[in-house]
Amino acid sequence: MRFAAIADIHGNYPALDAVLTDIAAQGIIDIVNLGDCFSGPLEAGRVADRLLSLSIPTVRGNHDRYLIEGPPEEMHISDAAAYAQLGAAHFDWLRSLPVNLIYRDEVYLCHATPGDDNLYWLDMADADGSVVLRPQAEIEALAEGVDSPLILCGHTHIPRMAALSGDRLIVNPGSVGAPAYDDDKPYPHKVETGHAMASYAVLEKSAGGWTAQFRNVRYDNMAMSALAAANGRPEWAAALATGRMP
Repeated sequence: MRFAAIADIHGNYPALDAVLTDIAAQGIIDIVNLGDCFSGPLEAGRVADRLLSLSIPTVRGNHDRYLIEGPPEEMHISDAAAYAQLGAAHFDWLRSLPVNLIYRDEVYLCHATPGDDNLYWLDMADADGSVVLRPQAEIEALAEGVDSPLILCGHTHIPRMAALSGDRLIVNPGSVGAPAYDDDKPYPHKVETGHAMASYAVLEKSAGGWTAQFRNVRYDNMAMSALAAANGRPEWAAALATGRMP
């Protein structure tokens, strides 16, 4: 069994297109999507049309949820920007997405963690603003009740995997479209990959178990950086240009 996992597109259409092209070039047909598809000052409408045409298994991310929960005037600026580009069919699709699912009877999919779409699973923010690997015991505790041999999550935008008890593997494929961001919960912190390429992962099952190959794909990131700047989001422009926050 071999398939690709994408996550955290955040409205970045050229990044999504480059990743899909790279996946196809490897002869991979099957893809799963771990959510946060549209939010951001980029091209949410184009991404939405492409995703709906693909009909790939997708779970709902926290920003996907924000788009269907409240009025746009109360949304964060990134969610409101995406909301303005979406149509009725796109919102219907978002409402149809599950918060988690089992793929091919043995792969568990969620956006962040099984019980909280806003909680980092493999990483954690410290009070000093650093983002580090979460202690093994805490990762294991968050996986309690999930017996699938392969677990996939997104949300932090950082490509990462960890071995769990019971010969399980948990993998975060990284972000297709947003290589850096900042947040203020639970502490102010920056998440930075340090590069501007689109990230995803290829998962493969062999006789010895599951493995993950992380892939980074170049695309015209500077065009998206310019679009973010034109839309009044200099922090997004910097992140898309460099993979770092200003």
